[in-house]
Amino acid sequence: MPEAETGCEQLRLENQLCFPLYACAKEVIRQYRKPLEELKLTYTQYIVMMVLWEFGGMTEGELGKKVRLDSGTLAPLLKRLEKLGLIERIRPENNERTLFLNLTPEGEALRQKALSVPSAMRGCIQMPTEELLLLRELLNKALRSMETR
Repeated sequence: MPEAETGCEQLRLENQLCFPLYACAKEVIRQYRKPLEELKLTYTQYIVMMVLWEFGGMTEGELGKKVRLDSGTLAPLLKRLEKLGLIERIRPENNERTLFLNLTPEGEALRQKALSVPSAMRGCIQMPTEELLLLRELLNKALRSMETR
């Protein structure tokens, strides 16, 4: 086989790691649409709410680090959550550059309804539990290794 042809093996879609990661993430997010409809949340809004339910109030910067979103993406999302009455955005008088986020009582109450989402998503990926746990561990390991580069 000529060298030019073998070099093209690197560019075959089936030989890429990035594509199945991308396609799988896209499909999982699509699968979340139905259970999240009842909460009136998008997947990204749901991720933000999960962090706020787990950790409570925090700054926009702290939240951005946890959900891996920059301010340009996060700001409009937070405005929509505030418009829905789920969070409040507070700028302290002594620090206009900091934006503090708190759950409203409605946002806190939504947590109870959200408890149905994980069970609705079980079985989305038809793999044994041990393999799913290993997959999550490997993906987290990959993320950590990319953060240190």
